[in-house]
Amino acid sequence: MAFGRSSRKPAPVEPVTLKILVAGGFGVGKTTLVGAVSEIRPLRTEETLSEAGRPVDDLEGVEGKSTTTVAMDFGRITLRDDLVLYLFGTPGQDRFWFLWDELAQGALGAVVLADTRRLEDSFAAIDYFERRGIPFTVAVNCFEGAARHPAEAVRGALDLDPEVELVMCDARDRESVKDVLVTVVQHALVLADREREPVGT
Repeated sequence: MAFGRSSRKPAPVEPVTLKILVAGGFGVGKTTLVGAVSEIRPLRTEETLSEAGRPVDDLEGVEGKSTTTVAMDFGRITLRDDLVLYLFGTPGQDRFWFLWDELAQGALGAVVLADTRRLEDSFAAIDYFERRGIPFTVAVNCFEGAARHPAEAVRGALDLDPEVELVMCDARDRESVKDVLVTVVQHALVLADREREPVGT
């Protein structure tokens, strides 16, 4: 009996999709980060800043900012053939925080993007993820002209728990952002494995 080679190709692998939030203060670079790494045209919900909103929006220390995210930014990146990340950038202003709970549902982890010139703007996002038990990584966006600070100094200023990862990045650079996202996924998976371990092991 003769056997021929099968002409059927192996079935394509269905990738695992994971949801990652990108959070942080107003004007810290969240929209830029999502746009730098997304393999699709990012969905953006930006509106022009108006004089009417100035009493509500804290614009101190934010130069050259003319728009703001009012709902979310959305992008997608394939890290491997079997792993796709969906990125959801959160609005940075307090008046849009009611959207965060919706965006956070089903998230594996989060990036808290920080600016060393306005570190205090990161506290609200850090507190949000700590209270909800969502794993997060702090990524310091190294703006041009901003003073560079050692990672340990930034960690101390933010009062981060020892297991929270802190990395330096350039939100405009695709490879830099990919490194941040890999760090978030790895950190979240390690914590998930730890939670699944039987008590007493």
